[in-house]
Parts: sequence; structure tokens; C-alpha cells
Amino acid sequence: MSVFKYIDRKSLRKILKLTSNLKEDRNVFSSYAKYAEHKELDHIRNIGISAHIDSGKTTLTERILFYTGRISEMHEVKGKDNVGATMDSMELERQRGITIQSAATYTLWKGYNINIIDTPGHVDFTVEVERALRVLDGAILVLCAVGGVQSQTLTVNRQMKRYSVPCIAFINKLDRMGANPVRVLSQIRSKLGHNAAFLQLPIGAESDTKGIVDLIERKALYFEGQHGEAVREDEVPQSMRAECEDRRQELIEHVSNADDVLGEMFLEEKTPSEADLKAAIRRACLRRSFTPVMVGTALKNKGVQPLLDGVVDYLPNPGEVQNVALREEEGKKQEKIILSPVRDGSTPFVALAFKLEAGRYGQLTYLRCYQGMLKKGDTIFNARTNKKVRIPRLVRLHANQMEDVSEVYAGDIFAVFGVDCASGDTFVLDPKLNLAMESIYVPDPVVSMSIKPVNSKDRDNFSKAVARFTKEDPTFRFHYDPDNKETIVSGMGELHLEIYAQRMQREYSCEVVLGKPKVSFRETLVKPCEFDYLHKKQSGGAGQYARVIGVLEPLPPEANTVLEFSDETKGTNVPKQFIPGVEKGFHQMAEKGLLSGHKIAGVKFRLFDGAHHIVDSSELAFMLAAQGAVKQVFENGVWQILEPIMSVEITAPEEFQGVIAGHISKRHGIVTGTDSQEGWFTIYAEVPLNEMFGYASELRSSTQGKGEFAMDYSRYSPCLPDVQEQLMQEYQESIGNVPQQKKRKN
Repeated sequence: MSVFKYIDRKSLRKILKLTSNLKEDRNVFSSYAKYAEHKELDHIRNIGISAHIDSGKTTLTERILFYTGRISEMHEVKGKDNVGATMDSMELERQRGITIQSAATYTLWKGYNINIIDTPGHVDFTVEVERALRVLDGAILVLCAVGGVQSQTLTVNRQMKRYSVPCIAFINKLDRMGANPVRVLSQIRSKLGHNAAFLQLPIGAESDTKGIVDLIERKALYFEGQHGEAVREDEVPQSMRAECEDRRQELIEHVSNADDVLGEMFLEEKTPSEADLKAAIRRACLRRSFTPVMVGTALKNKGVQPLLDGVVDYLPNPGEVQNVALREEEGKKQEKIILSPVRDGSTPFVALAFKLEAGRYGQLTYLRCYQGMLKKGDTIFNARTNKKVRIPRLVRLHANQMEDVSEVYAGDIFAVFGVDCASGDTFVLDPKLNLAMESIYVPDPVVSMSIKPVNSKDRDNFSKAVARFTKEDPTFRFHYDPDNKETIVSGMGELHLEIYAQRMQREYSCEVVLGKPKVSFRETLVKPCEFDYLHKKQSGGAGQYARVIGVLEPLPPEANTVLEFSDETKGTNVPKQFIPGVEKGFHQMAEKGLLSGHKIAGVKFRLFDGAHHIVDSSELAFMLAAQGAVKQVFENGVWQILEPIMSVEITAPEEFQGVIAGHISKRHGIVTGTDSQEGWFTIYAEVPLNEMFGYASELRSSTQGKGEFAMDYSRYSPCLPDVQEQLMQEYQESIGNVPQQKKRKN
């Protein structure tokens, strides 16, 4: 390691280039990486790469790793060499050509340590994006130059907004037929609501893309060599000079609107220097008030190196992002503590576990260090369980490979072995700190299917697989339904559950069969209904006595997936120690509605009054009284069933537009918008999830395999009367009751 102290970075890169075909190149780079480990704070970037399906995220990551010397050969996601991209390390990912799990790596670029997380694009694996963005400081939002802003792009944009992650937009796939970066820019502004402008323009279009023009420095960049590794600077082509000046002026205007310093210069009609413009873009980007737009084609090796420069120039280092922990003390209000990003041991260690994975050596836990320093051999505490654990090994990750490190500092992303925890747990060195980081938002599953092993002798492997997958992925849920005598798995979509079924077979030799998908319907009240319920039971000894009076009322449509409980009692008719029993009884009844057996949601339980007995009342009695009150409201109230509605985006050649519109109508969908360009059209619709099963094969067969669709959860909405009738009838039959024609249908 000491040798590298006397070698400048330029020479190091030459050494790495010369040794790229040798077996030792990994060892050389490993030594260099260890030399560069303890970077200054402003020389670290933690970034994620997020986008819609097939926008080129993994291909872009592969190019970044190659140009930074991290790997010596590039492979394609669906390459003919059957090697697959480095970051798609799972066999199933390489076979399908999609990213299933987010993968972490780190690399060096011009003296900067860049930690990268490559995330999946499918909505089914949205929690992978969610937890990656939770721990990252910045992101690259990749957009396809043909597809533009698509359904999952909107989801990713919402996630970035949730965690206030600054981003650079990268318009990829300029080499594709129909590529139109100008149209994509207008969509970024209109659909995503970003104040965005080009930092670069492409030279040529589609298969004729030769390079890019840097608008800030007014120069053309050409990518030469076998893999585009040699970047040649040249003058801007004569035919593009007028357009470049117009676009540069547009860039200055957009940044001026977001940055006061440049805004003053613009009003005073001063010409900003390149350094002024770059500094203003950085300030505005960090505040999320401006989004720089860069262009390129990762597959054809153009525009990746300037994008890396953009990451260094415009995305924040860990010290420029304010991270907050919560301190809770008994009898005091929750206090927010701003964490210090200083990279030394002067502040107490705080880290967040954001991803769990079963590795070759036991459970691998990915953590982000937010404050302080952790050394190999230290003992840390889980802030949630207060359990202590010794850390025998610290590793930094490169896809499925690991490199041991002796210590980590604030701003680093690393992994540890053998730590029993859950995703979202906080770890500290000193348990007296009472600090906990805010956890990760986990969306509710939208699809449920029955699952069972083909061979009963595989039950042990089946339970091991389920235990591991439910721990790794909080959106993958598992429970046994005693009414239907079925094991039910729930997830974010059919693909999500199908992938886990295949993983059980590959990784645990346990072949399973999935039953027909079951949708997560919800039951709710149509209008408020009062209750007055007395629970009285005497059977020798102490009895049970509790009375509850109040009203059950529907919540507004935007809150139709939540439950609320309100204690509005006055006096001592219902003693305060029994209120939790009432709330518990309400929540237990809400787990299974009486109309169709689905969860109750979108209702508020308001407790006004009641009565108790000095001897016979207990928390249990009030819990049973609350359950009786809900049953009473079921008998007297007007109920309806809600179903999940999906935002669906279908793209296909124009000749199939009528056929696809017919599909949507047949599936009780509503078309919300259309878009067309150069022989292709996109239909935006809202369709009940219950009607979307099997649509993938129908779309393929009716569009000669050219159509594609994506869907994302939108909201819950009342289902059609005939669907409600069918669900009620099926439920009554399943519990052995004769279907009753009741008056309360809608």
C-alpha cells in the first residue's frame, strides 16, 4: 500500500490500463481502493441509478465500472457470451435479462470514491428502489430517449421526492430509432414537474450519433477507441453552433430561476463564466430546484465519462445532506438530532441497516454509516431490540464480490455478517444515546396467491425459503388462511411472486405451485353508523361487563386505506386503562370484514361513552365489546367493497390502437390520456387490478409481440355491484353459509 503514496493518480491509471488483461488486475485495484479508502468527505459520492424498465440502468453501471477501471471487460445484460452484466449476479437475473435485487458497488473516478447502487425497474421490486434511495445522497434518473417519462419513472420520481434526493437526468439510448431527447426534456418538465435544461446536446441522431456537445464549456466530445474509452475534445460542429448558443442561453435562464447568485448576474446582464455556471447548477441541484439533463448511449459507449464528471460536479457529498435521527425519552417529546458527517471518530457511531441478504457465510446486512466510525472487532447495539453484537468482519461490496476493510466512516456504505436484525434497524456503539433513524417506507402488497410445495417432503426447505425471503423483502408477506386452508403469499405483482417461486426451486430445491392470484380488496362504510353495545357474561366467579357507545364513520376517499381510532369519552364511565382494549378489539375486527372476508379500511371508530362494572370490567371485556360494536354496525350499516385501481401505460404500434382500447373497455378500465409519435402510441388508463390478470399474454398475442405495458398502484375505489355480489357470494359459500340476498349492497 505504501508504494501508492509515491505514485500520482495519472500514473496509477496507466498502470491499471497496462495490467487490465492480467489476472492480477483485481489485486492491483484492490490495493488502490484500500489506499483511497479514507477519503475526505467532499471526495465521496453515494449515488443510485433508477429508472423505468429497460431504460439501460444496468448497462450504464457496467460502463461506469469499466471506465473507472473497476472491471477489465464489459458484458451485456442480454449478451451472447452468457456472462451477463456484473451487477446482475443472480442466475435468474442473467437468464431473464432484468434486475431483481439492487446491487451495491464502489469505484474511483478522478480521485473521488463513488458508491453506486443499481436498482430494479419493475414496479414489483419497488422496495429495492425505496430502500436504496433512503440511504443515498444523490441519484441518476435514467430515461429512454424513445420511451421518455414512463409509469415507473413517475414512481421513482415520487420516491426521490419522499427522501429529498437530488438527481441528474440522463437521457439514454440515443442510438435507438425514434430517439427524441427534446421531447423527453419537455416530458421531464411537464410530467415530472422539474425545472430542467440540457447540459449537453447529441451530435447526430439515432444510428448516426457521433458524440455530444458540452454546452457549458462549448466543446464537442467524441468517444474513440474500441470501447469509447478515449474522449477527444473538438470544436462544436458549424451546423450546431446556433442551436448550442440558444440551448446554453436557455440553460442559464432556467438555472437563474433557481439560483439567486446567477439570477442577479442575469438581471444585471453579466455573462457568467463556466465556473459561475457550474457552481450555480450545483447549488440549485442540491436544493432540488433544478435538474441537469445529460445525454448519451451507454450501449454504444458514448456520454458515460461526462456523466461521471456530472456526478462529481453536481451531486452532493455526504456532508451536504442533512441526516436526522430521532431521540425518544420517556415523558418527553420526540427530539430531532442532526447527525455529524465528519469522517473521524470524534462523534458516536450511528448506522442504518437498509437491506438484508442471505450470503454464503450467513446473513449479510447492508448498512449506511451516518455518523462516527466503526472498526473491525467493535461491539454495536441494535437500537430497536437493544441486543449487542460483535462485528468480526467489515466488507465493502462489488456486486456479489466482497473486499475486507478494517474500518468505515460516516458516509460509507458497507456490509457485516451474522447480525440478526430487520430492514430499517438503527445500530449505535453507545446504547445510552437513545437514537433511532427514521425507517424505510414499505408499500402494501397488492396481489395475493396461494402457494404450496409440490412434494410434501419439501416442507422444511419451503419454510426455510419463506422465512429467508420474508425477512429480506418486507413487501413479500406470508400467512396461513384457516378459512380456506391455504398458505397465502402476498407481493407487489404477479412477476414478484413468480420470481420467488422460481428462487425456491433454484436455491432450495423446493418446487412450488402458485394458485390463482387473489386481490387485496378492502371493505368500508358508506355512511356513519352509531353503535351502543353491551357485552355481559356471567359464568361463575368474576364475569365480564363492558358497554361502548359511539359511531363508526367513513374517512375521506384519500384516506380509504387507513384506520383511525378516536377516544372522545368524558368522565369515568369508561376508565382510561380500558381504552387500549377497545382500540385493540376494533383493530382485530378490522383484520377480517364480515362482508367478503377482506380487511376493513377507511373507517374511524369514535368512542363517545360507555359503562363499566367495578369488579367484572377488564381490558378483555372492553375488547370483546368493541368487536361486538363492529358486528352491530355490520348488521345496521351500509357497506361496500373497495378494489385496488392500477395506473396502466400501454405502448404499441398505431395499427393496434383500436384493439387495445377494446381490451381496456372489456376490463372495465377508463382511458385517461393518449400520446402518439412516429408510428407508436401510448394509452394511459386506470384499470381495476382484478381485471389485469393474464393481460400480458393477451397483449402480446394481439400485437404480434410488439406491445408492452407497465402498471403501478394508483388508489382504492368502490368496485362494481356485480363484482361485490360475486365476492360476497364466494365468501358465504367458503364459510358454509347459504348466500343471503341482503339489502346493503351499495
